[in-house]
Amino acid sequence: MKYRIIGDTMPAVEVMFDVPGECMYTQSGGMAWMSDGIEMATNTRGGFMKGLGRMFAGESLFMATYRAQRPGATIAFASTVAGRILPLDVTATGGMICQKGAFLCAEDGVQLKIALSKKFSSGLFGGEGFILQDISGKGMVFLEIDGDMVDRYLEPGEVLKVDTGNVVAFDRSVRYEIETVKGLGNIFFGGEGLFLTKLTGPGRVVLQTQNIAEFAGRIAQFIPTSGN
Repeated sequence: MKYRIIGDTMPAVEVMFDVPGECMYTQSGGMAWMSDGIEMATNTRGGFMKGLGRMFAGESLFMATYRAQRPGATIAFASTVAGRILPLDVTATGGMICQKGAFLCAEDGVQLKIALSKKFSSGLFGGEGFILQDISGKGMVFLEIDGDMVDRYLEPGEVLKVDTGNVVAFDRSVRYEIETVKGLGNIFFGGEGLFLTKLTGPGRVVLQTQNIAEFAGRIAQFIPTSGN
């Protein structure tokens, strides 16, 4: 297959299949447009329990698979918020651990499953959920970035502290923990929440400049309620 990224503000990835039988899958409702010559099938992809695990990781219970019936058929998957789309060759990189909601679409050989953080407190208090996404297998996967992307490589022992909602993905070699913000004044008046994500190298870390949950919360403040 071939692909191209279309657009800057609200990008989409458009895939062109080379041969019949090639396919892409995405969460339910993730397809933006497609040509003739593509067959769609919807299922839990791996069984009900795997589908349930994806729900906890921020994706849908059902996955839609789009299979080419003829060469040259095209299909596109669009981002849900303003930002970027990150192509990741899982065959070459070995995959990554991602935060919930980062997955956009992937080739059929890519495996998407849940990954529990090593420390229970990391997920219980981290703000983005105890369950992460483990991407492995072979093929291309496309991740959704909210806002702009920041790509960092941490040296062995190097520490990066990040607001949890700004973490997109990281190598399996990176240690992931949650650290409590120190000082009562910082906790109540600092505006950064009670916890930060602590990432320790070595390995690649992908960050995003927008925290969509925080952004949505700010917009919600301006939405009139029935009592107003």
